[in-house]
Amino acid sequence: MTNKFYAPGAKRGARVGDLFATIAPRYDLINDLQSFGLHRLWKRRLVRLAGASPARDALDLCCGTGDVAFALARRGVKAVGLDFSEPMLQVAMRRRQNDRSNPRISGVQFVRGDALHVPFPDRCFDLVTISYGLRNLADLDAGMAEILRVLRPGGRFLSLEFGKPDSPAWRWFYFGYLKHFVPVLGRWFCGDSETHSYILESLTHFPDQHEVASRLRNTGFQNVEVIHLLAGIMGIHVAQKPG
Repeated sequence: MTNKFYAPGAKRGARVGDLFATIAPRYDLINDLQSFGLHRLWKRRLVRLAGASPARDALDLCCGTGDVAFALARRGVKAVGLDFSEPMLQVAMRRRQNDRSNPRISGVQFVRGDALHVPFPDRCFDLVTISYGLRNLADLDAGMAEILRVLRPGGRFLSLEFGKPDSPAWRWFYFGYLKHFVPVLGRWFCGDSETHSYILESLTHFPDQHEVASRLRNTGFQNVEVIHLLAGIMGIHVAQKPG
């Protein structure tokens, strides 16, 4: 497979930036369509597992259009969303401006920045979350190290990401879905099938859930747990910085 939005190494960030600039206006709609709305349930579960509560500080990396950051804020958390895509952040900030359902939403801060060089000092967050972002990092281990750095001792990290089912049958079905159906959504709504064939391309090069868990432990996290969703089609990793 070759995809114009995927490149290893130093070119990775620029290509991913081009991708999200293209899909930002339709990002939420296509997420709903390709997951049949399930991504919203999975993100709610991520927030519940985070143990989010008032008086805590949270950083949502690769925050996109801000749905996880907003969900954290609704629970009273002081939430910051960070993303390097200006078009995605513009969508998030419009949502913040237009959402009057909860006054806490207006307190969510959005920052443009690189997840590999987080523009915050050491030990300043109780929670770090990321949804569908680890797979897009040019250097996974460096990203994990940055997350560990900005967490306070005892702080928790949670990641929601596409997975690789252990079952060959499930993997065949899932990869077939990503290869044949999801790119159609990219063509219909973004005018380019490669915007969404990128998902399978990037997933192919990304380690499975067990390897991600191992690398979290090697980075220095403890109490690492993998929660498989839909037979491993999706996965949530939960990890803790030693206290």
